[in-house]
Amino acid sequence: MSSYQATSSQPISAAAAGQPGAAEVERTYKKVFWRIVPFLMLCYVVAYLDRVNVGFAKLQMSQDLAFSETVFGLGAGVFFIGYFLFELPSNILMHKLGARIWIARIMITWGLLSAVFVFVKTPMQFYILRFLLGLAEAGFYPGVILYLTYWFPSHRRAKIIAVFMSAIPVSGIFGNPLSGWIMQTFHNSSGFAGWQWMFLIEAIPAIAIGIATILYLDNGIASAKWLNEREKRLLTDEIAAAQPKEKAQAHSLGAVFRDPRTWWMSLIYFAFVTGQYGLTFWMPTLVKSTGVTGAFNIGLLSAIPFLCAIVVMNLMGHSADKRRERRWHLIVPALFGAIGFTVAASFADNTVVSIAFLSLAAAGVLTCAPLFWSLPTAFMSGATAAAGIAIINSIGNLAGFASPYMIGYLKDLTHSTQTGMYVLAGMLVIGAIATWFTPAKLVNR
Repeated sequence: MSSYQATSSQPISAAAAGQPGAAEVERTYKKVFWRIVPFLMLCYVVAYLDRVNVGFAKLQMSQDLAFSETVFGLGAGVFFIGYFLFELPSNILMHKLGARIWIARIMITWGLLSAVFVFVKTPMQFYILRFLLGLAEAGFYPGVILYLTYWFPSHRRAKIIAVFMSAIPVSGIFGNPLSGWIMQTFHNSSGFAGWQWMFLIEAIPAIAIGIATILYLDNGIASAKWLNEREKRLLTDEIAAAQPKEKAQAHSLGAVFRDPRTWWMSLIYFAFVTGQYGLTFWMPTLVKSTGVTGAFNIGLLSAIPFLCAIVVMNLMGHSADKRRERRWHLIVPALFGAIGFTVAASFADNTVVSIAFLSLAAAGVLTCAPLFWSLPTAFMSGATAAAGIAIINSIGNLAGFASPYMIGYLKDLTHSTQTGMYVLAGMLVIGAIATWFTPAKLVNR
């Protein structure tokens, strides 16, 4: 019997006793959306800015500290080694301890570590702090993906995750000009370089929002005081109804590792993340290499590709949910991203052409990530999802280590970013091909 059927002999209205109508369902999901998604998006804006602002710091930091392109690339990428090592235990702990406390812990810790970058003097200090920052932030992104599965069924997640992941281009739209402005305005103030001020100022929001998380976020539907009992039952039944029968079976951690779908998803995500971090870590350098001068000007032009990305990724997320189709909604952006990288690399000395095709690359590669997560969450739930999402995200994010290090090494070797960008394009093509061979029952949910 549905939880909406009458269980009492007392007379009640048909509307109260029967199944909820479409309007009530949409109204409830809208209420959930506005309560949690904008806040999580704000958290991710701050997270992503603190993760990649080292790309802007490089404009001054490399010269001040005599760091080579390879040193910078390795330092940028070693973040993901720490991230890889602690992501699975972090996600499992969040599932056990609750999102409210665990997400707050993550944000406060990484905020404090971000501020310590002010004192970096040597490559080893740079590597150690980037590694520790990865440890601190591990679990935030997959934890949020897991958290969203507590509230939204699979056929609603592409659009929701796309909105959440709009935080990546939003952090570029606002963060790049902000980083450039801080570095240019505060340079040599009180004896600190502009890049030191940038790390210090941009660390403060993470700590403040981490504290706010404790007061604002709920662990799940059952603890949400802003939902009435009928709304809670509606959401719980919708999620239960959307889960395939295999989800009801118990899964061990070993079973998740043995599931070939876990590794296939990891391959696809690795390919897409290679393009994502190649773009976000090196965007300021790519724009500067076209002849643009001044940190603030570089920041403004670096925001343009992210403006394009935020529009495309939300349109594609809405389209994927409406049509319940994933394959072509992943393949097409990946291929357009590859084209964008290829043409931008071929016209690296032309600012207008480079920005136009970096915009195409950004729209393509940043659209892939939110749509991708509708695939593994279609066959994972509960503790299985906590482990599976963490495994996939951990392996995929090793590309966050490989990608910036590879581009830095190739730039030192060839004195150009062209070869590295061609490699990024090739990885997106590999991701598109792997998506094509993904079973239809996963791509059309």
